[in-house]
Amino acid sequence: MSNVAAIDCGTNSTRLLVADEHGRTLERRTTITRLGEGVDRTNRLAPTAIARTMAALTDYRRILDAHDVHDPQDLRVIATSAARDAHNRDELFDQITATIGAPPELLTGDEEGRLSFAGATADLDPGLGPYLVVDIGGGSTELVVGTTEPTGVLSIDVGCVRITERFLRSDPPDPGELSDALSVVRVHLDDVVRLVPQTLDAARLVGVAGSVTTVAAVELGLRTYDPDLVHHFLLTRRAAEDVFRTLATEARADRLANPGLEPERVDVIVAGALVLVAVMRHFDFDECLVSESDILDGMVADLLRRRR
Repeated sequence: MSNVAAIDCGTNSTRLLVADEHGRTLERRTTITRLGEGVDRTNRLAPTAIARTMAALTDYRRILDAHDVHDPQDLRVIATSAARDAHNRDELFDQITATIGAPPELLTGDEEGRLSFAGATADLDPGLGPYLVVDIGGGSTELVVGTTEPTGVLSIDVGCVRITERFLRSDPPDPGELSDALSVVRVHLDDVVRLVPQTLDAARLVGVAGSVTTVAAVELGLRTYDPDLVHHFLLTRRAAEDVFRTLATEARADRLANPGLEPERVDVIVAGALVLVAVMRHFDFDECLVSESDILDGMVADLLRRRR
């Protein structure tokens, strides 16, 4: 049987996972494309942002060809928060279809959360659940609770790009900006508890996506990113708070010196760390299990299920 692949055109990054017929990873790529740049303000995808995304997808098409992923039924392409908010998403979708050879799906926040949960919990012990999976994206954050299947899902409009563009305008952010951002995130998390009260019963927090893995990499001091060291690293709340405090009080140029921080994330990582810390505080978790398995793994598993 042929290989399968999943592509996530997110607000901050465009990502690819290629797997074999057994679900084993053959290739995983992440490219910071900032598709959602300015979308929160304009409700439109900028031509330069679309161009950056298409450049990444052109490269990904070559990778797909190298792994013999040609049938559209073996490939799933999704778009999330930035595309949901953009009035001109069809411009992007037409170009994706022409470049990749498969039409993209516009996921709802609920669908996004369920796929992230599936990927993040696939290799976890159900006996240690229920789990609260937090997927901190560029434009939205999904919180999903459950053990083997989601029992509650909510997507909130806070993410590392959206929070940065709305609140964190100084370099480094001033205390008032950070306070305002935290206040808004707390209001959204109050909504999560009100609408999905079972989140309060979760036994363990699982964090996925770039903001979470970057905070873990900074805590580990990884000069060269190693997914094997990051995957299932237990990030304590104290460590997350320390990383957040360090990054939030450094100017952009100084922030770049932190091992584990990609240059492309330097301007949005403070907001991403802020959301993570806010979640850990709000739900009173002393640690977060960091997962490299995420929405892409959930998509691949779904593709393989469809074959059966």
